[in-house]
Amino acid sequence: MEMVLAVLIGLALSATVGFRIFTPLLITGIFERVDWVTLSEGFSWVGSTPALIAFGAATIFEILVNYIPAVGSFMKLISTPVAALAGILLTASFIGDVNPFLEWTIAIVGGGGVATASHATLTAVKGVSDTVLMGPAVSVAEDATATIAPILIFLVPVLAVVFLLGMAIVMFRLYKRFLYRKSPA
Repeated sequence: MEMVLAVLIGLALSATVGFRIFTPLLITGIFERVDWVTLSEGFSWVGSTPALIAFGAATIFEILVNYIPAVGSFMKLISTPVAALAGILLTASFIGDVNPFLEWTIAIVGGGGVATASHATLTAVKGVSDTVLMGPAVSVAEDATATIAPILIFLVPVLAVVFLLGMAIVMFRLYKRFLYRKSPA
């Protein structure tokens, strides 16, 4: 059961990467630094001072850039591979005591896939919101979700399941809406 919860926490954190790539990494590093979470062997560096400084600087840059509509949308487009890597890292950092092949398969397919899907979905939303001048409101919602969701996932791990289900429902609805608009009438 503990292993399943660890995988779900990793996947839920990977989903939050879609909102802001570096905020979940920074929060994970802070929680690891103060010993509120224990990461898998080999991932304690996430809570090191250099990593926290790097994640903090990247978080500030990412947040500021997203309030400039054209630049924010462009950065979202080119940062998809970084989101996938962050999702892989976050998922792998919580999976321990298993066969390395299984660990990295779950991390790459699950964590990378969830991070890429949530990031791609939010990139599409961001692109549309910028065209209707709702970009700043969407950016505030992204910032809030990227900050609050990881904290809640760490404090109440069962919320990882709720968050993953909620993200799946939102992505499915957006996908259906996109298909409905693309189909010829």
